[in-house]
Amino acid sequence: MATAKKNESTPAVVSSLTDKERDQISKLNYEQARDQLVQAVQALEAGGLDLDASMRQWEIGEALAQRAQALLDEVRGKLDAAQQQQANAGAQAGTQSNLEA
Repeated sequence: MATAKKNESTPAVVSSLTDKERDQISKLNYEQARDQLVQAVQALEAGGLDLDASMRQWEIGEALAQRAQALLDEVRGKLDAAQQQQANAGAQAGTQSNLEA
């Protein structure tokens, strides 16, 4: 089966966010990212922005949402690892292999 070739005439997505802004967003904790995301959404919902300002708010919101989701995913991974460790410890509790450690 042949694979689809990427359309080379498709323009690259250009972001209005600077590297410095992306770096600042990457350093936010979850609550900060969430609060700033709420502000970006409120600015969009309020209307009155021209197209460029609306697109910029949307890009900021996307970057903030990705940051918040990455932090949630990180916490989920830690919780899953802790639950697995607890399950493994519980499975070995009171067994000979537990006493040999």
